[in-house]
Amino acid sequence: MTSDGVNSGRRTFLTAATSAVAAVGAVGILTPFVGSWNPSAKAKAAGAPVKADVGLLEPGQMVVVEWRGQPVYVVNRTASQLEALAGLNGQLRDPESENTAQQPPYITGIERSSIPNLLVVVGLCTHLGCAPKYVPEVGAADMGGAEWVGGFFCPCHGSKFDLSGRVYAGVPAPANLLVPPYSFEGDNVLVVGVNPENV
Repeated sequence: MTSDGVNSGRRTFLTAATSAVAAVGAVGILTPFVGSWNPSAKAKAAGAPVKADVGLLEPGQMVVVEWRGQPVYVVNRTASQLEALAGLNGQLRDPESENTAQQPPYITGIERSSIPNLLVVVGLCTHLGCAPKYVPEVGAADMGGAEWVGGFFCPCHGSKFDLSGRVYAGVPAPANLLVPPYSFEGDNVLVVGVNPENV
C-alpha cells in the first residue's frame, strides 16, 4: 500500500484480470464474426466455389475436394500417364469428348484439362452416381492386366474410365466423367466452381 492509501498490488491484479476477461470476450465475439465470412453449408451446397492448394500434389497422386456436396478428384498426372492417353482412343465410348455437356467449353483435347498434367473431374460415375476408385497402377491384375494403363474403376457395376475421365466402351456408364468449371489463383490454388476470367 502506498502513502496515499492505494494498494498497487491489487490495482495491478484487477487491471490484468479485466484485460484478460476483455480479451476472451473479444475472441468470443470475433470468432463467429470471422467465421461468417466463410460460405455457409447451404451456400456450399448451392455451388459456392471451393479452393484447394494443389502445389504439393506429387506426380501420380490424387486429392479429393468437396464441391456442391460432390467429390471432385484432382489428379497430378505423370508424363507417362499423359503419353498413354492417345493409345486408348479405340477402346473408349467418347474419346474426343464430343458430349460437350460433360465439360466446360475451354476444356478440350484428350487431356480434358486446362493444364495438361492436372485432371479435375467430379468423382461420380455417370451410370448411377457411385464413386469410382482411383487405380493408377499400370497392369493391375484385377483391371485386365497389361491393357490397363491407369484410371478409375466403379466397383458397383464395373464401369471404367481412363486418366482423363473418358469412359471405356462396353461398360454401363454412358458418358465421360463430368469436368466442373474451375480456374486458378496463382500457380497453386485451384478454385472449383469458377470459370477462368478470359473465357
